[in-house]
Amino acid sequence: MTMIRMVGLAACLAATPIFALEQGEYRFNGFGTVGFNHLGGEEEGTGFGVEGQTKTSWRGDELSKLGGQSSYGITDDLSATLQVLARAKHDSWEVMPEWAYLAYQANDNLTLRAGRMGTNFYMYSETLNVGFTYPWLSLPTEVYGQVQLTNAEGVDLIYSHTTPYGQLVFQAAAGQAKNRDLYLYDTMQDFDYEDRMSASLQLATNRFGDFRIGYSEANVTLEASEPVTVFTGTGFGPGTVDVSSDGLKGKYTSIGHRFDNGTYLTSSEITKLVIENDGSKEALAYYVMGGRRFGDYLGHLTFAERKSGGLSQDSWTVGMNYSLLPNATLKGEYKRVSADAGYGSFDNSFQDIYDAGLHQATGGALGQPLEKRDADIVSVGIDFVF
Repeated sequence: MTMIRMVGLAACLAATPIFALEQGEYRFNGFGTVGFNHLGGEEEGTGFGVEGQTKTSWRGDELSKLGGQSSYGITDDLSATLQVLARAKHDSWEVMPEWAYLAYQANDNLTLRAGRMGTNFYMYSETLNVGFTYPWLSLPTEVYGQVQLTNAEGVDLIYSHTTPYGQLVFQAAAGQAKNRDLYLYDTMQDFDYEDRMSASLQLATNRFGDFRIGYSEANVTLEASEPVTVFTGTGFGPGTVDVSSDGLKGKYTSIGHRFDNGTYLTSSEITKLVIENDGSKEALAYYVMGGRRFGDYLGHLTFAERKSGGLSQDSWTVGMNYSLLPNATLKGEYKRVSADAGYGSFDNSFQDIYDAGLHQATGGALGQPLEKRDADIVSVGIDFVF
């Protein structure tokens, strides 16, 4: 797959000022992944990933998805866009509107939007669910597993300008995301993101690839209380663990670069996540990927790491892709991942967290500590667009 062809297909699925619609014009694009993965080296039932969907049996929950995006020109300057996505949400499948917004083309350089839009935390945020636009079957978890929020309601502006160095795009957004069911300790819990603000700046050069820097912040409220078996002082009985939080402020900073000349490609991001008022240490994460094409084949290698407060998770991923069709790519990956006890993308239940705290509080007399995790993940699938 050539770089030009890939960028062209991806651009049809991204919301940029370049593809304005005339009055009455309609555009539809579809995308999806059919993929399966397997977790080896851990006890049966262990989960890994953003929502713990990679299991010790072959499953398609994490990778498989199907989406469609339609846009309609209401006037020459005003258009409406709807993106619908079908995917597994933890242990059940859902069909939900991922995007639903109006876009006003103020001039050739400036677009204003309002409604539900994708978040811009990452370098691949615009095509986060369009696996065809990046080399991996699953984006590096150490970076892309940090913030689960993928869309928010509000307003934004996109300003593009052609410079002697390349195309410069600035995006700024404000809004909120309430009543979001997000993954926490092997359950789905209710999160609110209020007073959300973000900005990003990207320079797409002709010779040196794309450079990007971004910043986001929001006030976060979490309501979570789950039943567990607790120590009552004389024995064990029913109880609850309450991790509800209010007054948290999340701040996320990212810097990225990607390059693709049709033969060689590289991609890297480094990020910092800070949660104020919850006592946690800042989390630093990054990945570095390099790849080379051999005709219809693409081989790539990625190292990724996330660390916070002396704990870390790291992984090596090697992959091989084959271009089946101009709009379909067969991908295979092997990942070796290691994580310190209680940290990273391996799932822990509320009971696990309680038992670990009890073990520490009683000097090892009661409870059970969390263990260091090491696993091998094998993935295979097909990414496509239409």
